[in-house]
Amino acid sequence: MSEEPLADMPGSRSGRDAVVVGGGLAGITAALALADAGVRVTLLEGRPRLGGLAFSFQRGELTVDNGQHVYLRCCTAYRWFLDRIEAAALAPLQDRLDVPVLDVARPEGRRLGRLRRDALPVPLHLGRSLATYPHLSLAERAKVGRAALALKGLDLADPTLDTQDFGSWLTAHGQSARAVEALWDLVGVATLNAVAGDASLGLAAMVFKTGLLSEPGAADIGWARVPLGELHDRLARKALDSAGVRTEVRTRVTSISTDDNGRLRVQVPGETLQADAVVLAVPHREAHDLLPAGALDAPERLLEIGTAPILNVHVVYDRKVLRKPFFAALGTPVQWVFDRTDASGLKHGQYLALSQSAAQHEIDAPVAELRERYLPELERLLPGTRGAEVTDFFVTRERTATFAPTPGVGRLRPGARTKAPGLYLAGAWTATGWPATMESAVRSGVSAADAVLSALGRPRPRHLFEVEEAA
Repeated sequence: MSEEPLADMPGSRSGRDAVVVGGGLAGITAALALADAGVRVTLLEGRPRLGGLAFSFQRGELTVDNGQHVYLRCCTAYRWFLDRIEAAALAPLQDRLDVPVLDVARPEGRRLGRLRRDALPVPLHLGRSLATYPHLSLAERAKVGRAALALKGLDLADPTLDTQDFGSWLTAHGQSARAVEALWDLVGVATLNAVAGDASLGLAAMVFKTGLLSEPGAADIGWARVPLGELHDRLARKALDSAGVRTEVRTRVTSISTDDNGRLRVQVPGETLQADAVVLAVPHREAHDLLPAGALDAPERLLEIGTAPILNVHVVYDRKVLRKPFFAALGTPVQWVFDRTDASGLKHGQYLALSQSAAQHEIDAPVAELRERYLPELERLLPGTRGAEVTDFFVTRERTATFAPTPGVGRLRPGARTKAPGLYLAGAWTATGWPATMESAVRSGVSAADAVLSALGRPRPRHLFEVEEAA
């Protein structure tokens, strides 16, 4: 950390000083929004980099993302974020939704199905794809259509939806176990990080209504064609610097309190920062430990929010084994497979990343066990792997990748404002209405910044994303 004091520097003015604690997407967003409004901002991050749980690291000559992250066209806040850090061209969207789905239970040559959309109004945009989807029977496809219409009719503002589980709702609406596996969980596990039976109906309905049943292109998929660190660390840092934000990494906050003058005090090793506003943009359990007494009516609720893991399996082959940029799989432990060759900088062969959500039963499995399990599965799915040499195999584990979207979690998620004057919360786990996604993180940062600016009496930046647009 710099020896230059972080507080009471020349030029600082009362009513214009804010500290953002946490350098993930929520914290970066809040810092940019506040700085754009003329607030003097210091961003503190305990890690040596920005980006939170969407980051990259080096493994020899490879640049590896800790996990595969994607977003959808309906993720308007994250798209705003990409524009704000001048990174949109590096994480483009599909022209039109197209998801290859391989079912290993079918004979080779007949395993491929596709989920794709046409240029037609909702719900006709998915009609042809559903009608020809080979992984469901004709009767199952018809029932999926009826369930989708029932889902479209749900009121997302109804709090009782959060008390129900999505799996029971699907069963009540005629969905077979096969339909859940081949369609609903295919999408839901990747977006919610939970199988249907463990997921809040409210969050699941939000995902499917917004992603598949709002606009024809809402579910078009985007992903970074460069390492995530290029976006969420380097370009984000550049944008913060240009906005005048002072960013300090390797700087862990130990406490937050209020001084005798009503200003907030943020304690870091060897120094105390003073601010008119603090945005606490850290994981919910860390936020609980830093909250001053009385900041929330029931702070223990934060500890009731569960977490869910994501496992990523990384395999490097000596040759090209996959022609598509990604695919999803059925009838196998493999969920989604992405080609990360170009993004990683690999010069020879092909690098595949397997994204395994809701991985509670595998998150602590030894690497050797995972290798023994997943390499044969890839051979079943991809004939080209059968004569290929595996030149590297490793795993990355995020044991607390997301909050668990269990029924009832909605009542545990706090809003941006707290009862401590000047203290605000941000993070994908706050009450954004979205599951734990990059979109939710950015939305929370915008909401926290809006609350700060309102309290400070400062105008909102004109270009700041409007949270209400797709809420």
